[in-house]
Amino acid sequence: MKQKNMLTWAISAIVYLGLVIGGYSIYASLNSNNDHLDAHAAKTNGNEEKESINEQAHKDNHISQRSDGKDSGHSDHVAHSESEVVTNVKYEEGIIIIDAKDKDQNPPNLQISHEKIMHLIIVSADLEDYYHLHPEEKGNGVYTLKFDLPENSYKAYVDIKPKNLAYQVSPIELHVGKGHGEHEGNPLKVDKNLTKTINKKTVELNTTKLGINKDVTLSFDTKGITPDPYLGALGHVVILDDKGEKFVHVHPTSEEKTLFETKFDKPGIYKVWGEFKFDGKVNSYPFVIEVK
Repeated sequence: MKQKNMLTWAISAIVYLGLVIGGYSIYASLNSNNDHLDAHAAKTNGNEEKESINEQAHKDNHISQRSDGKDSGHSDHVAHSESEVVTNVKYEEGIIIIDAKDKDQNPPNLQISHEKIMHLIIVSADLEDYYHLHPEEKGNGVYTLKFDLPENSYKAYVDIKPKNLAYQVSPIELHVGKGHGEHEGNPLKVDKNLTKTINKKTVELNTTKLGINKDVTLSFDTKGITPDPYLGALGHVVILDDKGEKFVHVHPTSEEKTLFETKFDKPGIYKVWGEFKFDGKVNSYPFVIEVK
């Protein structure tokens, strides 16, 4: 009887020990699986976070590439944070001389834009006289043109398209003769009548509602006469603010109609020159508008 009790106790002890060992094994296995799942989750989250960062970096880089001042496909010149090409303009003995250099003093490689490698816009400081010229390359970033500029103070705008370089058109002071200083302001009066006749050719300007930060369409009614092709288009438009600081060179949005589209980033009074060629002669039609 005593031996039987001892045998029963021994069997019970073995069963109990087996249960303890089995339970511990199951517990350890579950923890191991949980640790593996946690590690996998952490790795996944880390990869997702990394991918998110990389995706954002890609977007930022894409935005940077679009706004680095290089050709965006638009005809308007928009302001950039910094121009990588510096231009200088001077007038000597009836010759306009333009010098263009990059930051390393090397001549930039210019692309042809609307049939010309350079468009030079010169406007008198009071925004009355207007000239659209095309200097010729002489080498080493120097461009010249023989042209008779009357004595006056002017602002010159060198409109070029450097390859792979940011460029912003900025006004350059140009004085011809003596006694002509800078103009502090231009008291432009808004035109009540947007119809002008030059050399017996009449052009009327019609616009959509003028406002800031929205597309504005400029429509020039040439009164049934189709302009001659001029620099690869039916016409060209240059816009300056009343201080002559903001320059916009706009080209047609249509090959068959004299329609132009632009944007104004601030309210104010602007002067618009519409250039159209009739009977072999280019006429520049000035209009003064107000953007509210």
